[in-house]
Amino acid sequence: MSFIIYPAIDIRDGKCVRLVQGDYNQETIYNENPLEVAQAWEAQGGQWIHLVDLDGAKAGRPVNDKLIGEIARTVKVPVQVGGGLRTEEDVDRLLSLGVTRVILGTAAIEDRAFVQSLLAKHGENVAIGLDARDGFVATRGWLETSSVKAEDLAVQLAEHGAKTFIFTDISRDGMMGGPNVEAIVRLAQVSGQTVIASGGVSRTEDLERLAAEAANGVGGAIVGKALYTGSIRLEEALKLV
Repeated sequence: MSFIIYPAIDIRDGKCVRLVQGDYNQETIYNENPLEVAQAWEAQGGQWIHLVDLDGAKAGRPVNDKLIGEIARTVKVPVQVGGGLRTEEDVDRLLSLGVTRVILGTAAIEDRAFVQSLLAKHGENVAIGLDARDGFVATRGWLETSSVKAEDLAVQLAEHGAKTFIFTDISRDGMMGGPNVEAIVRLAQVSGQTVIASGGVSRTEDLERLAAEAANGVGGAIVGKALYTGSIRLEEALKLV
């Protein structure tokens, strides 16, 4: 099984930013032009681009979709997008704009039938984002925590055709302390599907630890802050994994 590094571009107010643990009050702006950032990651060998519409996550509907469509049409590598996707129309529109894979988060908890119908309709073009706080799924841009365990939800949705899960341990996100490898592997094992790690990847050793679990279902890692601070250099990391 291959292991893919997904450079992350978080978009807020049309800019490339990073938040700490999803806190909208702890924002760092890294670039005024997310398209330029996407092109830079592609030029350095990035195989995918991971986009998050932070405004959309908060609003419950895509907000930066025009910009996202421009990025998807401009770069030659596939793009996956999450943030505020809670209607079939929004999902269809993003896919029609050139997005390869959409990520459903809050909807996976609040409208199970909706997610199941989209999995039936779009198959592998739909990934499930499981953002967990103490093992329980957080929703609405991490502003709320549900009573549903991430592992339980993964098992249920895998039965309905989910092939890809993106797992974030919120306590690790933006803290540069390393990913929760044990939880990521466990999720892959119980669901029997591919899990992409997100949150906490801060150095190349983290990527090597995750890549070593590729045979156990860990299909890749989303890297954000570490790329922007320079603690991970994409070209070097790609050679290692």
